[in-house]
Amino acid sequence: MHAYRTHTCAQLTKNDVDQSVRLSGWVHNKRDHGGVLFVDLRDHYGITQIVADSDSEALPVLEKLKLESVVTIDGTVKARDAAAVNANLPTGEIEVFARAIEVQSRASDLPLIVNSAEDYPEDIRLKYRFVDLRRERVHANIMLRNKVIQSLRRRMTDQGFSEFQTPILGASSPEGARDYLVPSRLHAGRFYALPQAPQMFKQLLMVAGFDRYFQIAPCFRDEDLRADRSPEFYQLDFEMSFVTQEDVFNTIEPVLAGVFEEFSGGKSVTPAGEFPRIPYAEAMLKYGSDKPDLRNPLIISDVTEHFTSSGFGLFEKIVGGGGRVRVIPAPNTHEKSRKFFDDMNDWARKEGFAGLGYVTRKQGEFGGPIAKNHGTEGMEKLYAELGLGENDGLFFAAGKEKDAAKLAGAARTRVAEELDLIEQGCFKFCWIVDFPMFEWDEDLKKVDFSHNPFSMPQGEMEALETQDPLDIKAWQYDIVCNGYELSSGAIRNHKPEIMYKAFALAGYSQEEVDANFSGMIEAFKLGAPPHGGSAPGIDRIVMLLADEPNIREVIAFPMNQRAQDLMMGAPSVVSAKQLRELNIQLSPKAREATETARSGESTDMNTNATVRDEDPQAQDG
Repeated sequence: MHAYRTHTCAQLTKNDVDQSVRLSGWVHNKRDHGGVLFVDLRDHYGITQIVADSDSEALPVLEKLKLESVVTIDGTVKARDAAAVNANLPTGEIEVFARAIEVQSRASDLPLIVNSAEDYPEDIRLKYRFVDLRRERVHANIMLRNKVIQSLRRRMTDQGFSEFQTPILGASSPEGARDYLVPSRLHAGRFYALPQAPQMFKQLLMVAGFDRYFQIAPCFRDEDLRADRSPEFYQLDFEMSFVTQEDVFNTIEPVLAGVFEEFSGGKSVTPAGEFPRIPYAEAMLKYGSDKPDLRNPLIISDVTEHFTSSGFGLFEKIVGGGGRVRVIPAPNTHEKSRKFFDDMNDWARKEGFAGLGYVTRKQGEFGGPIAKNHGTEGMEKLYAELGLGENDGLFFAAGKEKDAAKLAGAARTRVAEELDLIEQGCFKFCWIVDFPMFEWDEDLKKVDFSHNPFSMPQGEMEALETQDPLDIKAWQYDIVCNGYELSSGAIRNHKPEIMYKAFALAGYSQEEVDANFSGMIEAFKLGAPPHGGSAPGIDRIVMLLADEPNIREVIAFPMNQRAQDLMMGAPSVVSAKQLRELNIQLSPKAREATETARSGESTDMNTNATVRDEDPQAQDG
C-alpha cells in the first residue's frame, strides 16, 4: 500500500464499499455525536467523511486534533444510510471507518477558519495566504486560472502560434508606465528594468521571421493600484506577421469567445466574429468611456446645440466658452422622489465634479430648475429628439468636453446601477478602434502620443505630412468586456522613416529615437515585415469568469493595495553589504525608514518592509 494514500478524497464511491483504503489530507471539520466522531477529511480534490467510534484506535487521536492538522487514515469503506447520503459530494454515498491514524502535522490555532465562508480582513488573508488558499472559493479561483491558461495555450497552438519566452531583465523605456528597476552589480550605476510588456522583443521576433508568437508573459508596472490592477500580472501576449487589423481580430476573437464560453457557467457570450467595433470618438460620446459596459442600455447624447441660446444661463455660459452639454436618460423614474435626483447630484460632487443637473418628468410634466429655465417647449423638443417618454428623467453633465464626457460616463454607470438596468448573466465584448494617434498635452503645451507610440498611423507617411496631428487616427485597438479593458494592441509601425516622423511630431529628435529605441529602430532598417498583435490580461479574464470584484482574488500570492507582500515581507530591508555590492547609497529619508524598520518601531506589515508610499496597469501589447 502507498505510504500516504490509495485514493484521493474525491474518488471513493459505492463501488469501493468494503475495500481497505488509505487517505491523507487536512482535518476540515469535526462533528461529535456522542461517542461517534465524524471528520471531513479534505485534500486538493475533495472531501471524504471519516467515522471513528469507541472501537477505533483513531478516535482519541482525532478528538484531540485541531482543525487543519494533516493526517493519514487507514480504514474500510462503508455505505452511508440512505438518510445520510450527501448528494452535494462525489463521495456522498460512502464514509470511511477509521481503523488507524498517523498524524503528519499538527496545526496550531488558526488565523482564519478554512471551513467557513466568513469574510476576513485582507491583511489577515494575505499574511496567511497559504491558509486562505485552502478555502473553497479561493482554491477554486486558482484552479479556474490554471484551466483558463491551459485553454488559452491550447487555442493559440491550434492556430499555429509558437510559444517563446522573452527576457525578464531588459532596458528601461522612457515611454509607458513607471518601471521596476533592478540595479546591476557588474555595471555600477546601471539598471535593468522588469518588463512592462514584452513589446519590443515580440516585435523583434517578427523581424527575426517567426511569424506567429505567443507566451503567457509576466509583466511588471510600478503604478498606483486599484481593484483591477496588480503590480505584477500575466498576459496572453501575441504577435503576427503580414497581418491587417482584421486579421488580428479574426484570430483572437475565437480564442477569447471560446474561453469565456468554456468557463462562463452558462452565461451568454458575444460570439466570435460578432464583437462590435466602436470608434474611440463614438465610445467617448455614447458611453463617456473607452471601456464601455455594453450590458448597460443607457446611451449618452450631446445636446449642446439646444443650449446655445437657452434661458438657462449656466449652460449658455459653458457652451459659449466652448464647452459641451451631455445628457444621460433615466427611464421610468416618475415614481422616484426628488431625493433620488438630489442624491445623484451629491454623488457627482463627492466624485470631484461641480454637480449633475437633472430634469424630472411625470405624466408629461417637467420639473427642476433646468426645465423651468429652458421652458416647456424647449424641453419637449429636446425629449422628442432623444426619443424619451413622458415618465423619463434626464441628467445633465456640462463643462469642457473631456470633463463632460468623464462625468457623463460615470453617471451613466451610476444611474444604471441605481435603476437596476445592467443586464446580468452575460459577457459582452467589443473592440474600441480608431484611437487618435496624438493628443494635446495641456501641461507641456505640446503634441504627444495618446496611446502606443509604436503604432502605425492610418494613412502612414501621407497622413503625418498632410494632416493636423490631432486628426490622425492610429491602427490601435482595445478589447473590452463588461466595462473592463482586457487588452490594448496595434498594427505596428515597422518603417523607420514613418517612426522618425511620428516621433518628430511629438517633439522627439532622430537622435533621441535612436538612443532610446536603438534595438528596434536598427532592426527595422534590416528588413521588417508588417506585423501586429495584442495581449489580453489573464488576471482580468479570470476575475470576470470567477465573478470576483478584485483581481487579488484570482492571484495565488498577490500583493496588497500598497504593493506589499504581507506573507513574505516584501519589499524588505537589505544589508549594507548588499547595497555596497550594488554601488547604492540610500538617501537620508530612506536611511531613516530603514532604521525604523530594523528597530521594529513602526512597520506596515509587521515585517522589515520599508516602502511607505501613498496608495499608489491596463495590460497592453
